[in-house]
Amino acid sequence: MAVAIRLKRLGKKKKPVYRVVVADQRNQRDGATIEEVGFYDPLQEPILIKVKEDRIKYWLSVGAKPTKPTERLLASVGILKARKVESANQKIAKKDRKSEDSED
Repeated sequence: MAVAIRLKRLGKKKKPVYRVVVADQRNQRDGATIEEVGFYDPLQEPILIKVKEDRIKYWLSVGAKPTKPTERLLASVGILKARKVESANQKIAKKDRKSEDSED
């Protein structure tokens, strides 16, 4: 069974609130969960993030994979290391591109 740590959407229309949950990847986003391990409210000032750090570390140790949004959220709390994302839209002048190709 592939297990994921992901966000489950709650709240009203235009006012989302999320729970950080551990669930089987095949289940729907708001479907059955194995365990609730946190809470996230993006509209509150300052943004409210509460997580059970020990339970998240346990699930990561047994092979659960966080989704990309959850990974960023856990990195902001300090549980995971933030991934460095390079932009795919880096503009390179044509003259620089030609010199880059000739070096290879």
